Amino acid sequence: MIVWQVLIGNFTCIAAIISLWMHLQYKFYRLSRTQLKIGFGVTLGLCAIASMLLSVEIVPGVYVDLRTSVILTSAVFGGPLSIAITMPMAVAFRALMGGAGAVQGVVTIFGMSMLGLAVHYAVGRRPFGPMGILAMAGSAGLVSTALMVISPMLSIPGGFRNIGVPIVLLNVLATAAIACIITYFHRFTLERDILRAALTQAPDFHYVKNLNSEFVVTNRNVARYNGRQKSSEMVGLTDFDITDAEHARHLFEAEQDIIASGQPVIDQEEQIRTPNGKERWFLTSKVVLKNRHGDTIGLAGVTRDITHHKMLEAQVQESRDLLSQAMDEMSDGLAMFDSAGYLVFCNEQYRTSFPRSAYARREGAHISDIVRASVRHTERKDLPTDVSEEWIQSAAKSLHSNKNEEIPLFDGRWLSLRTRMAKDGSALVVVSDVTAMKQSEQSLRQLADHMKGLAQTDALTGLFNRRTFDEAIASECSRAVRSGAPLSLLLVDVDRFKAYNDTYGHPAGDAVLKIVSQCLKKIGRRSTDVVARYGGEEFVVLLPETDGTEALALAEQFRLSLQEENIPHTSSEFGFVTSSLGVSTMGGGSPFLNPTELVARADAALYGAKRDGRNRVHAAPADTWFPQAAGSQEN
Repeated sequence: MIVWQVLIGNFTCIAAIISLWMHLQYKFYRLSRTQLKIGFGVTLGLCAIASMLLSVEIVPGVYVDLRTSVILTSAVFGGPLSIAITMPMAVAFRALMGGAGAVQGVVTIFGMSMLGLAVHYAVGRRPFGPMGILAMAGSAGLVSTALMVISPMLSIPGGFRNIGVPIVLLNVLATAAIACIITYFHRFTLERDILRAALTQAPDFHYVKNLNSEFVVTNRNVARYNGRQKSSEMVGLTDFDITDAEHARHLFEAEQDIIASGQPVIDQEEQIRTPNGKERWFLTSKVVLKNRHGDTIGLAGVTRDITHHKMLEAQVQESRDLLSQAMDEMSDGLAMFDSAGYLVFCNEQYRTSFPRSAYARREGAHISDIVRASVRHTERKDLPTDVSEEWIQSAAKSLHSNKNEEIPLFDGRWLSLRTRMAKDGSALVVVSDVTAMKQSEQSLRQLADHMKGLAQTDALTGLFNRRTFDEAIASECSRAVRSGAPLSLLLVDVDRFKAYNDTYGHPAGDAVLKIVSQCLKKIGRRSTDVVARYGGEEFVVLLPETDGTEALALAEQFRLSLQEENIPHTSSEFGFVTSSLGVSTMGGGSPFLNPTELVARADAALYGAKRDGRNRVHAAPADTWFPQAAGSQEN
């Protein structure tokens, strides 16, 4: 009974050490992947030592512990770097312990390390799930069984059945339990990283504050707006640290009211004068945050810069005011027709509004005679001169109905005719010159078209944006399938761009992206070519009716063009800014693809160019499918 108590304590000690490391890893999320693997290897090395310290002597000279589970865990989850630390620690301590089974123990540690590495590479980068846990547990069971078979325990009557089998099962269960603990923490960490990335990388200004209105986490936009390079530099600060005292006090009091009342603030507009004297408008929403017990623990806020939107509103309002003023100052024409269609009254403005048919617009004239005179003298641009008498009579009958219509005249003016029926069947017609309004509408339409163009382009480079590219590639792929014409795609990535930003700063990086866009415009000069910023430092060029050979030539032309710019880049192996390109083609002898496949092939080719040394062009083979998603390459 004591033996099993010690072995259970052995497992408990291992689980506690691993849990402690996983919690520390959660706290030290800023450590690099290499540093985390080193820490994991050291932790598992300590677990192996602890397990050997708590080993149990089953028969004279034969000790049993759970080191095999620990060694296997280090290799499977940590890979070569982790096991390169864990294995020497375990081997050194086992050798230091000595004893008759020292050599066998060292060999076991080494063999389990190799087996763990095999499982590690078999699982690969796929998420570790039930099959991986079963593989680990099965490997631990096989090794433990082998050790039991060759141990002196077999000399004890019933030793393998009564002692060996339970120990094998304990190793299997311990391995599975440890794998489950680590898998759980990995998934928990992944969820945390996704949430943190969603918050810190989201557009607009996103932030979370505690009960004292101190920043707990912000996204990069908040940090950069307040003169910080990283969002972590905002942690612990308050509004008193980033704005004037009066404004900060106003924000603090408002946030404390939200926290105290629990009532959110939704879409609150605020006008702020920046340090450079410019006025900016912001739209803010703030809500309280509660824990699972319903206690208020802070607040979350989203602030959007709506300065551009407010400027557009002001421009639209100004245009509307201008139109209203024009309408107020106009002298409208007025005419009254009886129920039979005879003109019973009109003012002079009504006659002068229709100069060519003014002679017919006199009291007592019938509406059909007025329409006939207007048609005869081509007064209205929207009516031909050879309309039939039936059409004239039909137009005369339509007088007696409530309607609004606008008609163009021969002299370029537009008239608005508003007809309203009275109770006695008479019709009142108000004629207004809306030429100015029409011109303003045209200006507004041009403004709307301009805004549509802005929505389709990238603000920094002036190229098409990702949304426009997605629409274009879907359309061009469908067209290529129908016509059989080739369609090529260039996927461009600026080499070592993150290192360039870290070395020269983001403004210099933005300048490089502008130069890249200019070089790309040189190869995408046709009206059908689509040159777009795909995201970050990635660009795409969609080339309809272009085969693979032409696309490769254009890609090489761009690569050399950027290289000739000779932009210094000390962090690059070439000493200047370079680019890598992936080319994919559909049609013209290659298989027809959908947009996702076409991009994935170019992405895989770009990955090959990166892998083979960067600053080169690779083409995707026409008969090979590459499942990588766009944007998977390292910079």
